[in-house]
Amino acid sequence: MANHDELAGIGDRLRAIREARGMTLRAVSEASGISISTLSRLESGSRRAQLDLLLPLARLYRLPLDDLVGAPALGDPRIHPRPRLRDGVVTVPLSGGAGSWEAFKQVHPPSPEKPIRQWVHPGWDWIYVISGRMRLLLADDDLIIEAGEAAEFDTRVPHGFGNPGPDALEVLCLFNAQGARVHTRTSA
Repeated sequence: MANHDELAGIGDRLRAIREARGMTLRAVSEASGISISTLSRLESGSRRAQLDLLLPLARLYRLPLDDLVGAPALGDPRIHPRPRLRDGVVTVPLSGGAGSWEAFKQVHPPSPEKPIRQWVHPGWDWIYVISGRMRLLLADDDLIIEAGEAAEFDTRVPHGFGNPGPDALEVLCLFNAQGARVHTRTSA
């Protein structure tokens, strides 16, 4: 939703578009069905731009509404992940980190003898096993999660996971913001 500051310059933009097309206020009024006085007030900024006025102008000028109002470009939606390696675990961020949830792919080498550290913190985690097997410690429960299975849990419960082997473990992890900070930014 655009705020008032973003709409403040729309009048000048509408005037510039009309003039660039060599149209008078009267010609725009006749083609759009919007009165000359309303168009004049829109262009001067004394009338607030509303959708019911902008849509006919967008059609008349053959412009997408975003172009008509000068909406900022959304940019490239692709994520350009930079894998990180820590303690033999490859972590690939799959989200931009701007939302309330963050997604990661992790690859864990087999480490059946490595002790699993349990964490407690505010948040919520969801983990899907793509391949391999995951050993999940959740409070006093010791679980094996197989490929194709998922686990989700409140991170205020002591938790941790590792790879019991024999193959590499690939997981897809969704952490809310608190969980992402703990699981991807702190060292064990």
